[in-house]
Amino acid sequence: MKEERPAHSRKSLLEIHLATVLFGLAGLFGKWIALSPFLIVLGRVFFASLTLGILLWAMKQSLRPIFHRDAALLVLLGAILAGHWVTFFRSIQVSSVAVGLLSYASFPAFTVLLDPLFSKEKLDRRSLFLAGLCLAGVFLIIPRFDLGDSIYQGVLWGLVSGVSFAVLTLFNRRLAQAHSSLTIAFLEDLFATFFLLPCLIAVPLRPSFRDLLLLVILGVVCTAVSHTLFIGGMRHVRAQTASIISSLEPVYGIVFALAFLGEIPSFRTLAGGAVILTAALFVSLTEGARRPA
Repeated sequence: MKEERPAHSRKSLLEIHLATVLFGLAGLFGKWIALSPFLIVLGRVFFASLTLGILLWAMKQSLRPIFHRDAALLVLLGAILAGHWVTFFRSIQVSSVAVGLLSYASFPAFTVLLDPLFSKEKLDRRSLFLAGLCLAGVFLIIPRFDLGDSIYQGVLWGLVSGVSFAVLTLFNRRLAQAHSSLTIAFLEDLFATFFLLPCLIAVPLRPSFRDLLLLVILGVVCTAVSHTLFIGGMRHVRAQTASIISSLEPVYGIVFALAFLGEIPSFRTLAGGAVILTAALFVSLTEGARRPA
C-alpha cells in the first residue's frame, strides 16, 4: 500500500495539470469561433451537459437527491454560469486572450471579499491586503481608463467574469459537501443551456462546419473532460495543491495564444499578470491553511 500511494498521487497531479492545460486552452476558442459569445457558450454548455449526462448515466448516479434538496439553487447557478462564460469570451473577443484570462484570474480576490457573506468567518487584514493587491494588478493592465479602449473593455468584462465565478465557487463549495461534483457540473451546464436557448432566436446563427467542430471540442474536451480530470485528481491531491496548480491556467492560456494566435502580451499586461497571479497564489495558500480538508 505504501508503494501505491505515490503512484496515485503522481497520476492525480498529472490529471489536475492536464485539466488546467485544457482550461487555459478554452480561452482561445473565443478567437477561433466566429460567433457571438452567447452562441459560443450555448454550444459549450450543451455539449458539456450531453457528455456529462452520458457519463452519469453510465455510472448509474441518481439525480434525485440533488434535485430534492437544491433544485432552485442549481437553476440560479446555471444562470450565473451562463453569464460567467459569456462575459469571459466577450472579454477575450474585445481584447486578447491574455487580458481576458488575467482579469478573470482576479476571482480569488472576489472570493475572499464575498466569503464573509456566505460563512461565519470574518475578513482578516491579510486576506483584504491580498485581494487589494490582486485588483491592483488588474488595473495595472489598463493603459488608460477610456471606454473606447479595447483593453479597458476587456478588463471590465473579465472582472465581471471573475466576480460571477467567485459567486459560483462559494455556492459550489457548499453543494460539494452533499453532492457529487459531476452531478453539480452536469446540472449547472444543463440549466445554463436552457437559459441560453432563446439566443437562437435573438442572435443570427450561421455556424460553419468548422465552428460546430470547435464547439464540440470546447464542450466535450475543454469542459466535460477537463472537469472530470480535475475532480478525479482531487481524490489524491490536497485542495490547496489543486488550487495552486489551477492558478497556472492564465499562464498556459497565454503560451497557447502566443503559439497558435501570435498574440504577444505587452510588458504592462505581463507585469499586471505577475501581480495578479502572485496575489492569487497567496490567497490559495491562505485558504488552504484555513480549509486544509
